[in-house]
Amino acid sequence: MSMKWTSALLLIQLSCYFGSGSCGKVLVWPTEFSHWMNIKTILDELVQRGHEVTVLAYSTSILPDPNNPSALKFEVSPTSLTETEFEDSITQLVKRWSDVPKDTFWPHFLQVQEMMWSYSDMIRKFCEDVVSNKKLMKKLQESRFDVVLADAVSPCGELLAELLKIPFVYSLRFSPGYAIEKHGGGLLFPPSYVPVVMSELSDQMTFMERVKNMIYVLYFDFWFQIWDMRKWDQFYSKVLEMEEFVQSSGENGVVVFSLGSMVSNTSEERANVIATALAKIPQKVLWRFDGNKPDTLGLNTQLYKWIPQNDLLGNNRLL
Repeated sequence: MSMKWTSALLLIQLSCYFGSGSCGKVLVWPTEFSHWMNIKTILDELVQRGHEVTVLAYSTSILPDPNNPSALKFEVSPTSLTETEFEDSITQLVKRWSDVPKDTFWPHFLQVQEMMWSYSDMIRKFCEDVVSNKKLMKKLQESRFDVVLADAVSPCGELLAELLKIPFVYSLRFSPGYAIEKHGGGLLFPPSYVPVVMSELSDQMTFMERVKNMIYVLYFDFWFQIWDMRKWDQFYSKVLEMEEFVQSSGENGVVVFSLGSMVSNTSEERANVIATALAKIPQKVLWRFDGNKPDTLGLNTQLYKWIPQNDLLGNNRLL
């Protein structure tokens, strides 16, 4: 075979190893300080490779600073917490963390849990501000992002990905027992070969080390919870169930019913009368109500102690 034909065949064979690629749009739910430094390394590399990266920062953010010149894009969400209040809260958290005695096992973990639950409440408030921001969520949906990248230390990225119906990726494994990654992201961490954070074990474990790893899993699942999972479960469930309920309304649309300041003073008899009336209309009904479930509640009505009214008032299914 001539050199010419040999070169042609090699060129054809080589072309089979090439594939097409395209740049994507990445939405980032960040966090502060060292965790921001970690994820920013990833973001800078994504930008270098031609991807469009948008960081969803809250207005009180300290390190993800939208005002600094950067190839990153920023979407800033206003929050009810001022920058000074947020910075003071983080400073107090770091100070308390440094002061926690490490020579006693149980008191150490209990105090760490108390501090992390306080931080968790603050992050949940930020998350609530974002998902209830009608204008911002509409803009994010219209932007058609390909993926959400988030840090497990600040939950909410999972919820955003679910609402936007796009894939979700964690930037690192972080939480003790992988509690956040398992409950929030739905990731699997078999204790037979995945060592728990803070266990000081490797992925090459003996039988007894696997037993020890399993004990750590049980401890972090049922005793030491880095976040108040009950509150986060209730919050995520309400947002997702409400979204599904609204989307299932069809052509009839949705009605939001709230008695405002009277909601806690509604008698059982009056609640049953209202529930009977709401059950007769063809629309789906979101009723802000904090009492016992009325006996006459219709299948078209759902009760909520909290409703993101700013978000729902802009929904095209709302009458």
